Amino acid sequence: MSFALDPVIASRLEAMRPDTVVPSPSRGDIAARRARSAEMFAGVAQIFPPTDDIRVCEYLVPVKEDAILVRWYMPPQPNASRTPGSAVIFLHGGGMIAGSVEEHHPIVSAYVRSSGVPFLSVDYRLAPGSRGSVPVDDCFAALSWLREHAEVLGIDSQRIAVMGDSAGGGLAAGVAIAARNASIPIARQILIYPMLDDRTTDPDPHLLPFATWTYDDNHTGWHALLGDQIGGADVSPSVAPGRQEDHAGLAPAYIEVGELDIFRDESIRYARDLGRAGISTELIVRPGAPHAFDVIAIGTDLSDRAFEDRRRAIISF
Repeated sequence: MSFALDPVIASRLEAMRPDTVVPSPSRGDIAARRARSAEMFAGVAQIFPPTDDIRVCEYLVPVKEDAILVRWYMPPQPNASRTPGSAVIFLHGGGMIAGSVEEHHPIVSAYVRSSGVPFLSVDYRLAPGSRGSVPVDDCFAALSWLREHAEVLGIDSQRIAVMGDSAGGGLAAGVAIAARNASIPIARQILIYPMLDDRTTDPDPHLLPFATWTYDDNHTGWHALLGDQIGGADVSPSVAPGRQEDHAGLAPAYIEVGELDIFRDESIRYARDLGRAGISTELIVRPGAPHAFDVIAIGTDLSDRAFEDRRRAIISF
């Protein structure tokens, strides 16, 4: 049987289609993709419930010659025991070129509310203004900051997970690699349709008709980050984790991807390589689902199942 969109996704995409034909952004058009991301998440914010019950604090984390904002989310029911608890560092998506802590605020709040686990959301610097290892270095700096402040925040520094969607999933995998290399424990890596490999730019004809994040989008994001190094031999695995060869000692993983997502094969390969290295890994491939299916299908059984599986991963360490 040939591929087909999940009926719920198909109906949502049809409803979202504009009355007039709007051409896709040309390859390399970052401004148009940022505008599209902002519009999408503005719509998402209208669907998620209010976040008044989530307590939020913001901090600045020093990075080389700069500082990045991080937002600390505390659940409605705080940890009543004196035993330090777990925490998640969340890294937003946006293809390395778009997205922000603010845009993902409703989604992060939903994770915190449903799990009861505090989150640290990171406003890492975006390409092309910041290239190469800068975004993953920013995220690693946030991990170091959270470990340094674990006691005052009531966190067990051995129970910190990294999580992200799309580009944020790739960055979470990169932080897990950097942490392994620095002998820093990571409790879990939760990778939601992660952007792992800069070499995913040649269209798969079976996936092309369903791509909500297209091959042109992917080339634009990776080229903004890597410039002419894209697809070359000198890209660091912490920047493009799909290039990682030694997976031993990495954190246990939860990896989720849609069957119709252009990131499907790189996600499956990454899960396979983790398993071959003896790393406990849960892989979920959602039938009929393209990239960002959960946002497209918010409020449906399909999206609810995905968020419940992620909640289970979040409370598992």
